[in-house]
Amino acid sequence: MCPESTRRRRRAAAVGRAVAIAAALVVALAFVPGSAAAQSEGIGGTVVVAEGETVEELRAVAGNVIVEGTVTGDVSALAGNVYVRGQVDGDVAVAAGNVEIDGDVGGDVAAAAGTVTITEGAAVVGDVTVAAERTTIAAGASVGGDLTYTRELAGETDGVAGDVTRDDSLVSTGVEVGPSIDPFVGWLSAAYAFVMNLLLGAILLAVFPRFSDSVADRVANDPLRSGLIGLGVLIGVPLVLVAVAITVVGIPLSLVGAFAFALAIWIGIVYGRFAVAAWLLSAVGVESRWLALVVGLVAGTVLSAIPFVGGPLNFLVFLLGLGAFAAALYGLRGRRSPEEGVGRQVAS
Repeated sequence: MCPESTRRRRRAAAVGRAVAIAAALVVALAFVPGSAAAQSEGIGGTVVVAEGETVEELRAVAGNVIVEGTVTGDVSALAGNVYVRGQVDGDVAVAAGNVEIDGDVGGDVAAAAGTVTITEGAAVVGDVTVAAERTTIAAGASVGGDLTYTRELAGETDGVAGDVTRDDSLVSTGVEVGPSIDPFVGWLSAAYAFVMNLLLGAILLAVFPRFSDSVADRVANDPLRSGLIGLGVLIGVPLVLVAVAITVVGIPLSLVGAFAFALAIWIGIVYGRFAVAAWLLSAVGVESRWLALVVGLVAGTVLSAIPFVGGPLNFLVFLLGLGAFAAALYGLRGRRSPEEGVGRQVAS
């Protein structure tokens, strides 16, 4: 067998391995709760190896996989986006919409992706084999082995120590990942987000039913005011947090505030969809908190998939929910104590 034929088989096998690993991950992790990568595997909206964190191996199915710390073994992932910003001592084998190597990889990189980018200062010790619509090697990037790519190559290849080869036969093995992987990842992320939103909504309705009703009433009775309040909160709170963070003493407070604000945004999304659905259902004579929650979350998920229109509509619904939530919280200021207010909510 000629050397070129052998090399082609090895390249195809590398990309095929990335796709096979991705398929295996779907089966192995389909029912694993999403979390940070401390246990070296996960499924969720975002799986992160944080800066300063070290794991032995990372296997993930997620919307985003981010490596900012150290992985002493291999990284295997099926994701919408994969970012390697830290250090991976082993191989990186992924199927993704976009892959960005911005750190150091001690082994090979095999990717089936829409786009693959190796940024300035990034280093891959072994081979880079990708089946992608576009591969970009930035000036200052380093590849210790061969670079094998499909379709379009951009950037500079001066930092590639081995051969640079275009091999479109990889597409037959790596498949057309841009159109085929992205829809699946989008569906997976949407399903995960729906479940998490449903869980949060169920907690809010079960623990604070009267408060939840007051949020829905504010949206139904004065949507313009709720929306304007939501816009004001969305713009004003980050400005306040930045102002607080300017002082050294205020940094811890701003971090706590940022976490609370992120939680408020999530609650605003859920309350917005619940409140608008409750408003519309009441117009046809249906009064049910739980039905409104399910209908609102399903409608929000469907809207997210509609180009051009879905995003703006979901944003408007979010502003309504955030504004009504903020106004309802402000309305609790007259309570004699927080404990009493919470007690009345639970009792109801």
